[in-house]
Amino acid sequence: MSKGPVVILTALNLEYQAVRQRLASPQVHRHERGTRFEVGTVQGTSRRVALGLTSKGNHSAAVIAERAIQEFSPVAVLFVGVAGALWDATRLGDVVMASHVYAYHGGTSEDDGLKARPRVWEAPHGISQLASHLARLNDWADPVPGHGDAPQVRFGAIAAGEVVQNSRISAEAKWIRQHYNDALAIEMEAAGVAQAGHLNGAPVAVIRGISDRADGTKNSADDRSWQPRAAANAAAFATRLAAELAAEQEETTMSLDDRARSADRFDPRVSNTVHNSTVGIMAGSVTGSSVHMNAAPKASGPTDLIAALNGFRDQLGRHRAEGALDEESYREALIDLDSALRSAGESTPESSKRTVMTLRRLRGLVTEYPALVTALTPLVASAGDLA
Repeated sequence: MSKGPVVILTALNLEYQAVRQRLASPQVHRHERGTRFEVGTVQGTSRRVALGLTSKGNHSAAVIAERAIQEFSPVAVLFVGVAGALWDATRLGDVVMASHVYAYHGGTSEDDGLKARPRVWEAPHGISQLASHLARLNDWADPVPGHGDAPQVRFGAIAAGEVVQNSRISAEAKWIRQHYNDALAIEMEAAGVAQAGHLNGAPVAVIRGISDRADGTKNSADDRSWQPRAAANAAAFATRLAAELAAEQEETTMSLDDRARSADRFDPRVSNTVHNSTVGIMAGSVTGSSVHMNAAPKASGPTDLIAALNGFRDQLGRHRAEGALDEESYREALIDLDSALRSAGESTPESSKRTVMTLRRLRGLVTEYPALVTALTPLVASAGDLA
């Protein structure tokens, strides 16, 4: 399991400042390519957050998101900011959390018109469940005297494209509402961040405060009034979610550590009276009087690490054969595993660092499969020792 912070990314300085105001003691962290992050804790907690600015657009958002994932091995990546509402039912100031993200500019132009061919990324189930719980508690928003009802969290699709949408009557606006009529909001970065998370095995959540209605009122006095409030609402919900995600991660890590210590105290050579039978123990089994544990021991050198990684390949194959691991995740896991094997075989300090990063990415990819995470965790530690 990742022990990194939660990464929060924004596209605009206004959004960045709304999140930064909720962090205690932020310290600059510079990426080797010059990207600057600030790492602090959510106020009133010890939960760490790494905050970064992507600038506008899906492409730059994807690049910065990948850098953040590689740099911090985060618990999750939250993309936070403002967006335009596509339908009147969503109020200004409300927060929309994406159930899934459409990259709506995918399509094919044919004689009878433009046909939609979007890419879609769903929000991770665990994060969606936690966010729904926090929304029901309804204690995350800052009170704003004189501004009526408190903002609400809405869950639904968000459409992400490459142009600013500021019309309800343009041809493109009508096309979007026709083909993506379940989308609650529209913006310009979520698809890039979702793609980066998907390719790197990092959970991604997109949280947007509604600042306008994408109806020609952008840059108006009303928009200038609502934009900071919408950004503040999104930041409030996102930092609350980040703190809870970090707390859950700590609990999971502690539970895994307790299980590992229990496994260390167990002597697999002890005789027992169970013969010719198989008994499940954690992620392993007892056959006759022999114990088979799926969790790999720490490797003492490159040769041991390579052997252990090849053993992990067998576990991936078993998960796939049993239907527990889908085909796409299996293929991506093999790509990372092959990369880790190549760098582990080079036996240099630099290659060992690459091995660690690749295994962390692989662990993020299989995070929904506890047996695989349990098996992979000591291998990450072993690779770190060799580095």
